[in-house]
Amino acid sequence: MQRCILRFAEQRRPFSVRSVAAKRKALRSSFPVLELPLLPIQRHVYEANLRNSRACQNKYTELQEKVRRGGGENAVIRHTQRNRKLLVRDRLRFLLDDDDFLELSPFAGMGLPYGDIPSAGCLTGIGRINGLWCVFIANDATVKGGTAYPITVKKQLRAQEVAIQNRLPCVYLVDSGGAFLPLQSEIFPDKNHGGRTFYNEAIMSAMKIPQVALVCGSCTAGGAYIPTMAEEAVMVHQIGTIFLGGPPLVKAATGEEVTPEDLGGARLHAEVSGCVDHFALEEKEAFDHTRNIISTLNLHLPEEEEEEEDTAKRKAAEQPLHSPEELLGLAPRSYSHTLDVKMIVSRLTDGSRFQEFKGRYGTTLVTGFAKIHGHLVGIVANNGALTYEAALKGSHFVQLCDQRDVPLLFLQNTAPAAALTLSAAQAETNSNRLKAQGSMMSAVACASVPKITVVIGGCHGGDSYAMCGRAFDPNFLFLWPNARVSLAAPGHADSLLPADTKQEEEKKLNEKLEEESSAFFSSGRMWDDGVILPQETRKVLRDALDIIKQQRHQLSTEKKQSVLLRM
Repeated sequence: MQRCILRFAEQRRPFSVRSVAAKRKALRSSFPVLELPLLPIQRHVYEANLRNSRACQNKYTELQEKVRRGGGENAVIRHTQRNRKLLVRDRLRFLLDDDDFLELSPFAGMGLPYGDIPSAGCLTGIGRINGLWCVFIANDATVKGGTAYPITVKKQLRAQEVAIQNRLPCVYLVDSGGAFLPLQSEIFPDKNHGGRTFYNEAIMSAMKIPQVALVCGSCTAGGAYIPTMAEEAVMVHQIGTIFLGGPPLVKAATGEEVTPEDLGGARLHAEVSGCVDHFALEEKEAFDHTRNIISTLNLHLPEEEEEEEDTAKRKAAEQPLHSPEELLGLAPRSYSHTLDVKMIVSRLTDGSRFQEFKGRYGTTLVTGFAKIHGHLVGIVANNGALTYEAALKGSHFVQLCDQRDVPLLFLQNTAPAAALTLSAAQAETNSNRLKAQGSMMSAVACASVPKITVVIGGCHGGDSYAMCGRAFDPNFLFLWPNARVSLAAPGHADSLLPADTKQEEEKKLNEKLEEESSAFFSSGRMWDDGVILPQETRKVLRDALDIIKQQRHQLSTEKKQSVLLRM
């Protein structure tokens, strides 16, 4: 009997979920308002945080300007005048509906041991094409001639992961000169190196995640597989080329001289090899082809009435009672400068409304429900050390949101170091805390709802795992510029070292933690999806929630399909 019931439930689930998702209306809510203005007693902490945030914002602006220059003035001139190509951001203007896209990891590649690689040599993000959110991966050939570095591969793989996790169509703008050979050992051999890109392409096709490639430059060596494995490919005449080895290799091997166009140009691949499906005389025409391809995807977007209703709701969403600019003074410069996290929550949610869960229990973790631009979310926010009671409360709330299909938003600011064990009583307390944190980690790891993490302060030690750190696979993870990411916070190296450690060694470790824990050091190595300004957090969360919501419009996601094989 039980087997029959389970089988019936499995058969019914896809239909019922889809039909309900298409017709359901959100329940009305009147959550309590968090009226938390800045008090005079908090002013000195607020001012110190504000000074630090402005310094961090200056660093952010400086890096942003450096990244936007790409490979530098000479490389831009060579790219646009000699090679007659569009710059990567101009290409995105032709491809996307508007400039309002969510860029991922813009500071990736900065401050690496092998030098600065602005934006890791490629732009990735999520933007709308014909009203549909799509992931884009666009090579920037002004940076080292489009050469792929280890960080480039990592960034491309993360973009594909975002597409898989959120079931988003993926568009590749290919203009790459292949791998940087001196670092081949960090690009080629391992599981998550270059070959994983092509594995992901096959898996995405089997999952019915559409992929389109636009060849608008060189596509050499391993990069040649990207358009040939995509479901549809567009190629630009006299600009795009696809070959495993270019003319210099042909001459070295056979002595024959051949032009790039004859060896692997758009006319050859459109008329002879069949590697591409659409021939374009110029780049603008190629982008029209790409947008038209996206319009053929069999997706059920909301009806016009429903879309207009959603837009009206978003515009009508109550603004927070206090200005988002105040978040600059609430972003803690250190753990000792942390103010009540509910002040941050009240400046992010619609109308500063928040329905708190277990408000009197485990008060060092704040949990509850709120709306952000009309999207219902469950918020989990650090408000002190993650104690035994706080971890149990967090575990309960995460499971509750999973039960109700409510996306989770983690606001992370963990304790700077692990709790010390100096007595038998402390040992017992810490043991209980570990067990409770383990339960919360399990709840977070197993929750099937979308998860977004914003590190608003510290991301340190085991507490960060329970708060859905990078290892726990959130859909998106962003940092504020003041954030710190390290095993222990700077100044707390003693918690990592034996008691008899020399003071000089401790000082060196603290200096290392100071350098390596900054948000920009983290983002340069892609330990996150980007640094965002506190005052722009509400907009970024709106876009992320919109993107996550889109997958409900996809047709036949349950239907199994074999990989699409090209000619």
